[in-house]
Amino acid sequence: MAGISRRGLLVGGGAGIGLIVAWAVWPRDYAPNLVASPGEAIFGAWLKIGIDGHVTVAVPQLEHGQGVYTTLPQIVADELGADWRTVGVEPAPINPLYANPLALDELFDGSFARIPDDVLGTVATRAAAMLTGGSTSIRMFEEAGRIAGAGARALLRQAAAARWDVAADTCSVDAGFVVHEGKRLRFAELAADAATRTLPDPLPIGGQGAGRLAGQSVPRLDVPAKVDGSATFAGDIRLPDMVHAAIRQGPIGDSRLVRVDRVAADRIRGVLQVVGNPRWVAAIATTWWAAARALDALEPRFETRGSGVDSASIDAALLAAFDGPGLRVASGGDLAGVFKGAPLVTADYSAGVGIHAAVETMSATAAYRDGRLELWLPTAAPAAARTAAARAAGIDETAVVIHPVMAGGGFGATLDPLVAEQAAVVAVMLRRPVNLVWSRGEDTLHDRYRPPAKARMAARIAPNGRILGWSAKIAAPSTGIDLASRVMPGALTSAASIGLRGDRYAVAGATPPYRLPAFAIDHHPADIGVPTGHLRGGAHGYTAFFTECFLDELAHVAGNEPLSYRIGMLGGDARLARCLSTVAALGGWDGGVPGSGQGIACHAFRGSYVAVLAEAHIGDDQRPVVDRLVAAVDCGRVINPDIVRQQIEGGLVFGMAQALGASTGFTRGLADVRGFAGLGLPRLADTPDIIVDVARSDEDPGGVGELAVPAVAPAIANALHSATGYRIRSLPLRPGA
Repeated sequence: MAGISRRGLLVGGGAGIGLIVAWAVWPRDYAPNLVASPGEAIFGAWLKIGIDGHVTVAVPQLEHGQGVYTTLPQIVADELGADWRTVGVEPAPINPLYANPLALDELFDGSFARIPDDVLGTVATRAAAMLTGGSTSIRMFEEAGRIAGAGARALLRQAAAARWDVAADTCSVDAGFVVHEGKRLRFAELAADAATRTLPDPLPIGGQGAGRLAGQSVPRLDVPAKVDGSATFAGDIRLPDMVHAAIRQGPIGDSRLVRVDRVAADRIRGVLQVVGNPRWVAAIATTWWAAARALDALEPRFETRGSGVDSASIDAALLAAFDGPGLRVASGGDLAGVFKGAPLVTADYSAGVGIHAAVETMSATAAYRDGRLELWLPTAAPAAARTAAARAAGIDETAVVIHPVMAGGGFGATLDPLVAEQAAVVAVMLRRPVNLVWSRGEDTLHDRYRPPAKARMAARIAPNGRILGWSAKIAAPSTGIDLASRVMPGALTSAASIGLRGDRYAVAGATPPYRLPAFAIDHHPADIGVPTGHLRGGAHGYTAFFTECFLDELAHVAGNEPLSYRIGMLGGDARLARCLSTVAALGGWDGGVPGSGQGIACHAFRGSYVAVLAEAHIGDDQRPVVDRLVAAVDCGRVINPDIVRQQIEGGLVFGMAQALGASTGFTRGLADVRGFAGLGLPRLADTPDIIVDVARSDEDPGGVGELAVPAVAPAIANALHSATGYRIRSLPLRPGA
C-alpha cells in the first residue's frame, strides 16, 4: 500500500478507527483552558502575566529531569523580552492545543509514515495526544512558544503605545519593560490592558528587544525547589482524610489472586482495609510503612496458569522468531543479488531485558469526591492516563481531572497508565483520597521492560574492504504496537495497523547511517510473554550496539582502522563525520590497536548526531571497567547549552549503565532482580572521566534527551575488544558471555 489518503482513512474506516461519525462533530478550533490566579492576565494557551510582574509559562511536557521546565519557558521569555528572574512555570492542562504528533512519529520511528501528516496531526490533536517522548519537546513546541511570546509582546507594545500616544512599532521591550525614547513601563502595569487587545497579523517574530535569552545558560527553574525539598512529586501529595496504599501484583502471565491472610494484616497497627481484584491486592493504612508491612503479613498467593515466563522461554521465543520469514522494514539496492554465491561475514548479537530503575517508583495520588476523580501523577501521556483511569474506575472520562506533577526520572516508564488505573480503582472503592506508591521491589518486578532482542548480522565486503551488502535480521517483541495502544487508546491503534508492516519501533535505529549499495532490515516478531515498553533510547539502545559492533568487526576483517573505515562510508554526511573526527581528536584516538583499550562508535538519532570514544579494561573481578568517555555532539541550534551538556553527560552514564547492567533474568514469571542492589548500576566511584563537545550549529534543533545513550554500549564493547582481543556480543557486557 503506497499511502493512505484522508478520504481513504475516513471512508475505509481503518478497522473501527472510530472517526467516521465523530469527524463531522468535533470542533476545529480549541480555546485555551489556563486558569488565572487573582491579578493574572492570560495570554493565549502559553503564558500569564501578573500585576506583580511575574510571567508564568504553561508547559505541556512532563519534566522528568530533562530540563523542559526551563527550555520551553526560555523560548517564550526570549520572544517576549522578559526578565528571566521573573519567569515561572506550571504544567499545562489537558488540551488539544498541546498535542504532540511529532512524538508519535519519532517515538514509534515513523511507524505512522503512511498516514498523511495532516491526518495524523488531526487525529493526535482531537485525541489531545499530549506526549513526552522521542526527544521532541523543543522541536515540536519551539514555534508555538515563539508565537506565544511574540503575540504577548505585540499586545504589550500596543498597550504602552496607546498610553504614550505613539505608534506601536516604535516601541521595543527590554527585560520586562516596554520602552520608547527614554520612557519605560513594566509588563505588570500593561498586562491587564494588553490582554484585551487584538493580535496584529502577521506577528513580529524576533526583534523589538527580544532574542536575548536563547542560546544562554540561564538557571534552571526546577532546581531551587528540588534542592530545598519544596518540589512536589506524586508521593508528596497530602490531602485531608488521605490514606496510604501499598500494592502487590501477581506474577507475569495469567495470574489470579487466590489467598490472603486478612487476619494477620489486621494485627498491624494503622491498617484500615484490604482491597483488590484478581490481578493485585492493596493494603490501606494510615502510613505507607504500615501498608507495606500489612502486605507482607497478608502473604498474598497468586495462581498462574501455564508454565510461567522464565529466561529460557524468552530466549527460546526469540530464537523461534527467526524461523519465520520476518517483515522487511527497510531496504535498498539488490541485496539478494549481492549476497548470491558470495562469502559473507556473519555474527549473532543479543541484548537482555532493560529496566528503567528510576529513583522515583511508580506512584499516584487519587481523590474521588462528588462524582469527580482527581489524580496527581507524573505522566508522559496525560490524556491516556485520564482515559485509562476512567475506564478502570467505571466513570465517565469527563469526570476525571489529571494534575501533572514532576517525575523523579522515569526514562519512559511514565508513558504507561497502569498506576493511574490502580489509584483510581482504590480511590473510588474507598471514597477517600489515597496515596499509592509502589515499593522498589514492585517497581522492578512489574516494570514495562525494554524488550530483549537478538540479531543475525551478515555482510559482504569487497577485496578493498568496502561493504557491498548488509543484512540485519532482528528478533524482538512488537513493543511499538503495544505501546501505541496504551498512549493512544482506540483512536490511533487502528490507524497504526493500517500503516504498519512489521513493528518499526522494534528495529528503530537498525538502518546504518552509512551509504551502502544494498541493505535490508527485517523484524522477526517474538511473543516473549513479558510486558515491554519504552526505555530511554528505545530500540536504538540495542540496534546501535548490533550495528556499530558488527561494523567494527568488518573493519578488522578488512584490515582497516575503525575510525577511517566509518568516515569513508558516510557518503558525504558532514555532520556525523565531524563528530567522529572531533571525538578522535579530543580522545587521543590511537586507532583502536590491540591493547589500547579504546573503542569508537557513532549514531544519527532524531535529527542529531553523536560519536563516542570509550576507554575500558577488564578489572580484577573480571568485570568491565570504563575509564573514560568522550562524546562529540551536533544537535543543531542550542537553546540552553548547560542543559544540553547535562543531558549528554547523563545520557553517557545512562548508556554505561545499560552496557554493564540494568538488566534481569526471569524465573517462574518473576524478575530475578528485586531492587537496585542486583542491577549493577554505576556508582559515583565507577563514573569515568567524561569529556563532551557540543558543536556550534545553525541547523534546526535536534533531539538531545536520548541522543547520548545508543552509542555508549558499542563504544565500550569495541574498547574491550581492543583491550582483550575478545569480542563480547551480548548486552549487558559480560566477559565469556
